[in-house]
Amino acid sequence: MFRFSTRRTSRTPAQCAERKRKKTDWIECNDSHSIGAAKAVLHSKELSCGEPIPNVSPDDACAILVAQRKQRPISPHLSIYQPQLTWYGSAANRITGSVLSVGAYGFFAAYAVAPAFGWHFDSATIAAAFSGLPAAAKFGIKLAVALPFSYHSWNGIRHLLWDTGKALDIKDVYRTGYTVLGLTTISAIYLAMV
Repeated sequence: MFRFSTRRTSRTPAQCAERKRKKTDWIECNDSHSIGAAKAVLHSKELSCGEPIPNVSPDDACAILVAQRKQRPISPHLSIYQPQLTWYGSAANRITGSVLSVGAYGFFAAYAVAPAFGWHFDSATIAAAFSGLPAAAKFGIKLAVALPFSYHSWNGIRHLLWDTGKALDIKDVYRTGYTVLGLTTISAIYLAMV
């Protein structure tokens, strides 16, 4: 599918100069071509503002289109938005869910294949190795496991509350978000100290 611009439009002199400097016009196609071919076509054509590209083959038109698409601005990224509790909470929920899943599956897979490789990965060996660690290391390891578990659990309860249609206005969303953060902190520290 090709679409060439065939009508003149009213543009300012600056827009015409910019358009002439770029030597491009709008073309659509469903094929793709190399940028090198597009550059060659663009430099070989002298375009005036608002006129169609004369004598352009379908291959050249596709090459021009590909070159135009490469020069389009990209969508803005998260860096331009003001950080908010809602999208931090959403990202943290996904990340903690992934971390817990990968950790659990990795542990259980290692536990299952350990006898085949001669590893000593039974419960008694794990408990003995853990008991030999300093208190700060034990606390750190338990906190590293308890923190994502606590957050994901409390945030899951929050989502179940939302599924009932409650606490969906922005004030309640923030209130429940801060509640989840508070409960996560308290429960994670408690679980790490047990």
